[in-house]
This record gives sequence, C-alpha cells and structure tokens, in this order.
Amino acid sequence: MNKSDSYVLEARKINKYFREPVLYHVLKDISFGIKKGEFVSIMGKSGCGKSTLLYILSTMDTDYEGELMLNGVKISGKSNKELSAIRNEQIGFVFQFHYLLAEFTVLENVMLPAKKLGRKSLHEIREDALNKLELLDIKNLADKLASRISGGEKQRVAIARALINEPAIIMGDEPTGNLDSKNAENVFDILKQLSVDKGMSLLIVTHDLDFAEKTDRIIEMTDGRIHGISE
Repeated sequence: MNKSDSYVLEARKINKYFREPVLYHVLKDISFGIKKGEFVSIMGKSGCGKSTLLYILSTMDTDYEGELMLNGVKISGKSNKELSAIRNEQIGFVFQFHYLLAEFTVLENVMLPAKKLGRKSLHEIREDALNKLELLDIKNLADKLASRISGGEKQRVAIARALINEPAIIMGDEPTGNLDSKNAENVFDILKQLSVDKGMSLLIVTHDLDFAEKTDRIIEMTDGRIHGISE
C-alpha cells in the first residue's frame, strides 16, 4: 500500500497568500498526513498560520495552492456545493466557542447536522443523537435549553454534534481555550477516548502545551512553515 493511501487527511505542498493590502506569503510548502485513529495537535505562536491552515484543511478556505486529499480522494478544486457536502458528512468541527443555538435544546443542537445531511429518518437521527450524548455522559441534558448548561457541558454538546454524522476526522480550533483546567482535561480525555476506542482521527490547533504533549504527534509551526514534528 502506498503510504499516502493510509492517510485520512493529507496536505501536499500547501501555499497560501494574502493579497491585500500587500502580497504576503502566509503558508509555505505545508505537507503532512494524518492516519486513521491518530490524534495530532498543531502548535505555534500567534500569527504563525495555524488557524489559516485549519481553515484550508477543513475546506472552508479554497484560495490556496497545492493539493488536499481526504481518504485518498483529491478534494482541492471541487465546487463550493461539493465541499459543503464533504464538510457536513466527513469533517466534524469543535471550536473555542461552541456555537450552539441557545433557543434549541441540547438534543436539537446535536441533531442539526444530521438533519441537514438528510440520510436518515428523524427517529434514527434522534436515536443517534441520544447515543452520542450518552457516549459523552450528558444524556441527562438532552431536553435542557443550550443556554441553560455550563461552559464545560456546552463543549461536550459541541463534540456530540461534531460526531453525529460519523465523520472521517474531527478538527478543533482551541477547543479547550475557553475552559478551566478541570473541564479542559475532561475535553481532552473525551477526544483521546474517541481516538483510542473509536479509531477517530483528530487534528487540534492549541496553545495548551499540556494538551498537545498528550497527543500522538505535535506539528510545530513557525512563520508559516512546519518547523518540526514531534511524537
């Protein structure tokens, strides 16, 4: 098997430029791959290009040079409609801010991406969502409004929502950045469990060295380049 075939996600010579107000080379020849079940963190100082890279890898930014592969299929150059479907079905997102809909219940928030995908009946989606909440030990919150639960609970709900369509990879942008140390540790433990027990691939941008050092691999970025990869 070709080594590239074993990657869930692979970046090949990604270059990114900002063109306004002046031409600026943000990302420079970024190449790496993430295998099934691998838990990888990206670290680097503010402004080094971490979040810019994550937006490209998550297909939300298409203005770059190079190739992006997902499960061995090239997704660079696909239409916005195709990329939207790929995001919804194959990529789960967990951000620093949970982006839950406050007027919806916890269960309704988790169900939303699956309803958008439209592959299952409402009953099946509800059962799937309840199973995800149970996995994260928050099934008891299902009928509570998202505005009525704690910050740590909201981040667990955001993880459940990211899992609902059984994505190929979970991507996170500072998912513990807004949490106290206890809740940050809880979120890490949940993500690690998904990697070990469920074979989920994870790519997390973080400033938290304690978090990063417990992942399988750290990709260190400096000035738009991969400075080093430590295991």
